[in-house]
Amino acid sequence: METAIIIPARYQSSRFPGKPLIDILGKSMIVRTWERCTRALDADQIFVATDDKRIADHCEEHGIQVVMTGTDCLTGTDRVQQASEQISADIYLDVQGDEPVIDPEDIRTVINAAKERPDAVINGMCDITDEEEYRSLMVPKVIAAPDGRLLYMSRAPVPSNKSDTFAGAKRQVCIMSFSKQALDAFVSVPAKTPVEEIEDLEVLRFLELGIPVYMAECSDTSIPIDRPEDVPRVEARLRELGE
Repeated sequence: METAIIIPARYQSSRFPGKPLIDILGKSMIVRTWERCTRALDADQIFVATDDKRIADHCEEHGIQVVMTGTDCLTGTDRVQQASEQISADIYLDVQGDEPVIDPEDIRTVINAAKERPDAVINGMCDITDEEEYRSLMVPKVIAAPDGRLLYMSRAPVPSNKSDTFAGAKRQVCIMSFSKQALDAFVSVPAKTPVEEIEDLEVLRFLELGIPVYMAECSDTSIPIDRPEDVPRVEARLRELGE
């Protein structure tokens, strides 16, 4: 099955404007994310999807394939769908552009899970072992059935108990796979679906549209950059890896 990795990247992030181009130990965040992807899939199957010329020019300077998308994308998945109109594949893999230390093995895990369930959306998840992470509204928490089917995802600390103590949880790893049919269904609605809008989690749109989502077990090493204060953690991780 033909697979394409799409890395959605936008300049106008509300929490961290311009973050795809920030310098992380001598390389931009988008280049570091792309390099991670090239360890899982050939470079000719990897594309950055953006609506910003600054990002596009930067990527082309580094030999990265770019697909230009519109400025009207509500989410990264909307941007992936627009890219899918220009790229032919059986599986479209969304690796968020703010994941400069994503584990290539996790990318391969999601690809393999997508091949087993080609009609489902596949998303990565891992264990939460730190209570601060569990309590953070920046971290999407996963509720999945024993067979991996996603039941719900929330920024709230779930699952919770009557004593409000941390008893273990899962969090989202920002790798998702889709068929072309699932992507087209995702953009078939004119606005974010009600619960997606409240939680600000685009994967919930699939659940609200009745499209099954299955979670794949991944490592807990990814460190997404949501805010400037996340950069030192990523830099520390890169130094550990000798990169």
